Amino acid sequence: MALQPAMELIQTLSGHKDRVWGLAWSPSGEQLASCSGDKTVRIWSFHPDAGRNSGSSGRWVCDAVLEEEERDRTVRAVDWSPDGQYLATASFDASTAIWRHEAGNWELVATLEGHENEVKSVAWSPSGTALATCGRDRAVWLWEAEPGNEFSVLDVKTGAHAQDVKMVTWHPGGELLASASYDDSIKLWADQGDEWECVQTLSGPGIGHKSTVWAVAFSPDGRRMVSCGDDCCVKVWWDTRGNQGWRLASTLTGYQMRTIFSVAWSRDDVIASASGDNTVCLFVAGKSPAVDGDGGAGGSGGRGG
Repeated sequence: MALQPAMELIQTLSGHKDRVWGLAWSPSGEQLASCSGDKTVRIWSFHPDAGRNSGSSGRWVCDAVLEEEERDRTVRAVDWSPDGQYLATASFDASTAIWRHEAGNWELVATLEGHENEVKSVAWSPSGTALATCGRDRAVWLWEAEPGNEFSVLDVKTGAHAQDVKMVTWHPGGELLASASYDDSIKLWADQGDEWECVQTLSGPGIGHKSTVWAVAFSPDGRRMVSCGDDCCVKVWWDTRGNQGWRLASTLTGYQMRTIFSVAWSRDDVIASASGDNTVCLFVAGKSPAVDGDGGAGGSGGRGG
């Protein structure tokens, strides 16, 4: 597959008054949500008529600023429900807020509380019927979305990891949840009827990351998974036996010299990794368990947020 040779900066979105921690496109791609250390979430959309006086063919404009009066700490992560009607926002004040968009207005309809301290990540399931959160308290919470904007607790995995849980993300099929942690491991969780249980832990010498795992992402077909971490490595995993048998397919190292904080897998089978060395790398993924791209030894990175 041929990659586009260049990208062009079309606009810089300004408005937040502190570090921007996270972004999420709406399912339709027509809106972008951003969250920040300024305790707010901003909703952006493209306005074809904006900037016409300056000769522009349109601009991205902030349509709404979501802010809770009682929230006094950083908003760390945002995620849209599959239908685009709801936005979940995870905060360092130990709560997760649920916002509903209707008739052009945003309304706070629920606040999920239970974590002991900072919530680091939030993710809607592909069906939109469940929500997962994780945090500094080493726990993973699963919530069920019910009629009337109500949410009940499906399961709580206290001590899910030995240290902070950095991220949770759902398998495209919705039957598997992955969590990444400061304890250098990835855990895969599945519904076993009465509760969600850890069905596999990806860690250890020669297999797992050597330091904090910052992010994980599944391929669109759900057969592969990519992870990144403080060890400056990107690891590609292959599902060998349904959703309970994942093995290491490849380790991509030597390309980025500091902590790799984020990874994403595109619909066109391209893996993107973002690093503290100010670079973004793109890797073309193979269709077999072997993924081209092993390099030399990477440098060291620092632990953080």
